[in-house]
Amino acid sequence: MMNKGSYRYLAALGLGLLLSEARAEYWTVDTLVKDFSQVSALIARGELQAAESSLNTLRQHTASNDVRIGQYQRELANAYLKQGRQQLQAGNAAAANATLSQGQQHLSAASPALKQEYQASLAASAAESGTKPAAVAAAKPQAQPAPAPAPAPAKVAAKPAVAAENPAERREDVERRLQEAEAIIAKKEAERARQQKLAEEKAAAEREARAQQAAAAQPAAAPAPAVAKVEAAAPVVAAAPRARLIDPAAASSSVPMPMLDANDRESLRNLLDQVAADVVAFDCAVRLEVREAKDYPFVAALLSARIKKLDPAFAPQFSPVLKPDQEPRLVLSPQSNG
Repeated sequence: MMNKGSYRYLAALGLGLLLSEARAEYWTVDTLVKDFSQVSALIARGELQAAESSLNTLRQHTASNDVRIGQYQRELANAYLKQGRQQLQAGNAAAANATLSQGQQHLSAASPALKQEYQASLAASAAESGTKPAAVAAAKPQAQPAPAPAPAPAKVAAKPAVAAENPAERREDVERRLQEAEAIIAKKEAERARQQKLAEEKAAAEREARAQQAAAAQPAAAPAPAVAKVEAAAPVVAAAPRARLIDPAAASSSVPMPMLDANDRESLRNLLDQVAADVVAFDCAVRLEVREAKDYPFVAALLSARIKKLDPAFAPQFSPVLKPDQEPRLVLSPQSNG
């Protein structure tokens, strides 16, 4: 039979084992928290490849349903997108394309909006690299002058000179790509508007059918529609257009677009519906003041699609202005005010 000392020894031993397991579990969780914080710090410093490697290592030590992996994947994808855009604006399309391609690996947990931004940026970097073969070729002989044959430098040197002598061609090429982007977005918006119109027509037809059935069930009320028709046909003179967002008497009116910064596409579409109504009703020229060059074709295409839906013959007048430090906005100027 065990004495009291043996019981005390066994109780102390069991308590020690439990405390050891709890301490081990605590330090394991704490280590993961520190590792995730390190990933976030690497992303903030722009060390994206190191952050990616650390995140892949963490993935092997976490459960498959750990939401933190998806969270840091989105953070890493956003960082790659930002870095790719900076490289594209600096004129390094090849590096931008490589950066964006690397970031695509982390889009599995990304939102549809972020995936769409990746597609647009990749298309822009591909188009940009397609227009700069001379600049890329010129950089290689400078990095490795020794193995280059004698005739090659003459050809490579001639190409940048041609590119430098034709800035007009460069501008035309950029405008052409903007127009192509506008056409793609406008086509999508037109299809969306067509589907919405079909749904509205179907709903209207169903309402009309129900109204006819109700009228057939009550023949005594038949004269009432005739009176309604007479009353509806009475006003012949069209009412003056009503402004939605602008002051028609002012030379220009400003319409802020904070939802462009917030990437709130639905609110932006609702705002542009009202802007398009004012543009058509008061023949407004539109100045698009945006932070980045990529925002202009996107907003212009959305607004163009809505204007064409209201009046297919209307020719909008758009002018882009880059203002990185200002909240995006539209400035509408009624042409009737001179």
